[in-house]
Amino acid sequence: MSSEFNRMGISDPEVETPVPKHKVSPQLNRWSRARAMRSGRKLGGSSCKVSVAERNREVGRPLGSSVSISSSGSEEETVGKAIYMVSDGTGWTAEQSVKTALGQFEHCLLDRGCPVNTHLFSGVDDVERLIQIIKQASKEGAMLIYTLADPSMSESAKQACKIWNIPSTDILSPITEAISSHLGITPSGIPRGAPGRRNSYLGEDYFRRIEAIEFTIKQDDGAMPENLHKAEIILTGVSRTGKTPLSTYLAHKGYKIANVPIVMGIELPKTLFEVDQRKVFGLTINPNVLRSIRRERAKSLGFCDEIKSNYSEIDYVRQDLEYATSIYALNPVWPVIDITAKAIEETAAVILRLYHDRKRKCSMPRISKRY
Repeated sequence: MSSEFNRMGISDPEVETPVPKHKVSPQLNRWSRARAMRSGRKLGGSSCKVSVAERNREVGRPLGSSVSISSSGSEEETVGKAIYMVSDGTGWTAEQSVKTALGQFEHCLLDRGCPVNTHLFSGVDDVERLIQIIKQASKEGAMLIYTLADPSMSESAKQACKIWNIPSTDILSPITEAISSHLGITPSGIPRGAPGRRNSYLGEDYFRRIEAIEFTIKQDDGAMPENLHKAEIILTGVSRTGKTPLSTYLAHKGYKIANVPIVMGIELPKTLFEVDQRKVFGLTINPNVLRSIRRERAKSLGFCDEIKSNYSEIDYVRQDLEYATSIYALNPVWPVIDITAKAIEETAAVILRLYHDRKRKCSMPRISKRY
């Protein structure tokens, strides 16, 4: 086994070798200090001398447990599992993948008090730092999720996790290899945003997103209706149907978004009906849910009782939604999306699918006008 470590340039895990202070990862060090303070342990030097796993072994606790000190001075144990996310870039892919996957365990994580601690290590571009993180993961009993474009870095992570018996998942390599095989092209192995890479963070996509965000901010809440023809997607709906946050989310993906509120007694701008109607989308919501949202909004804005009752009472809410429904009925080309049980990401996914299907003229047959 020692020969395997030597070939990779990794010290044997059974032999503790001191790491020079100047080579300790600042991010790892900060995290270790935070864990130490939460566990009530004293700090020695720039990093913790005793890991949580070692402390747990001393007192017979399972791996993944952490200890906090209550106000009375007694120890309170919180059993949780750690997930390390390692990336040679920003770590966005790894972070979003883990976040999406954890969504499948909400029934356990929330209802049964089974905490999970996630820790992101971004910009990991040398093997030495990678190994430091993996060694720490081994001590903490953590799982490792990594997105490393450099094949040698990815292989080092794989082998180190195998040697130290760390559960791990390589997110990037399988899909990269599959696409490489399909296209018949060898991947570059260069991380996104690396110096000299053509599609860097300051490339065409970056500036397109900035332009889209600036446009979307200026077009928020029906402002500047004369510019609706410049928008790629137009959202309509009554107050508090999530038009602004949805617009912002889509703008960060590089789409120029305008949103137009539907208000009883106020005519919609004529330009809304003069633009390409295939880029207009209507939003609706369950009246009871909308009533709750509006009540909280009215409370936060300090509305007086008269305005509050008009704005958030169920009868007025229903009239508002019925008025919007009548407008949607007069414009059957507009898809109507019910956002009641949807996250912003889900609503955005529906809109983008319909938007691109229409652009390519390959729309699937529609069972219902509502999505």
